[in-house]
Amino acid sequence: MDISKKNARIAGVLYLLVGIFGGFSEGFVDPKMYVAGNAALSASNVISNSQLVRMGVVAHLLDGTFFVFFAMMLYGILQHINKSVARAMLILVVLATGIICLNAVFQFEALQIVTGAVNLNSLGHAGSNALVLLLLDTQHFGTLIAQVFFGLWLIPLGYLAYKSLGLFPKWLGIVLIVGGVCYIVDLLSAFLLPSFNQNIYTLIVIPSAIAEISMVLYLLVVGVRTKKA
Repeated sequence: MDISKKNARIAGVLYLLVGIFGGFSEGFVDPKMYVAGNAALSASNVISNSQLVRMGVVAHLLDGTFFVFFAMMLYGILQHINKSVARAMLILVVLATGIICLNAVFQFEALQIVTGAVNLNSLGHAGSNALVLLLLDTQHFGTLIAQVFFGLWLIPLGYLAYKSLGLFPKWLGIVLIVGGVCYIVDLLSAFLLPSFNQNIYTLIVIPSAIAEISMVLYLLVVGVRTKKA
């Protein structure tokens, strides 16, 4: 097997792991704990699912770890196309990963409070619950802010795929760029026009999901196209 094709499939496995651990932590654990505006229920969710919170924190860290290694593999495959753009892609992934891993600390600290590992008796029960909500709220919006880089990194990746001289199909590059733009639109509307964002959220995330799923499947099934001598 050609070395670049083999590396592309390894990258596909890493990207699949990013999706699995990220989907578990951000798509299942985080929403199960955080209830916007309800401190008592959020604290109750954390304390009744303490082991799940620990698993979610670890999943966040694994998600970030696999994401960085995945980007490094892609950098090795695509750097010959445009090294500056490939570096930008890698830097954006590192920034996104740093925010996600830091956010996991806020969730873990919420667990520390509800389990009594951090003594906040002076705040009272209601005060402790309010602090738990603040930590989870910080994590929630921190993850949303990380979406800037989750979206931006797809744009240089899409450019590299489009210009890859046949390693990847041009349609995949276009889909990745569109997916990245949709991430940014979703983020901006969530902060600037929250009511409007609720109406368009499902529609706007579909292109992003299609882009990332297409990339995973292409890497796993095809790897990269190779030309016969």
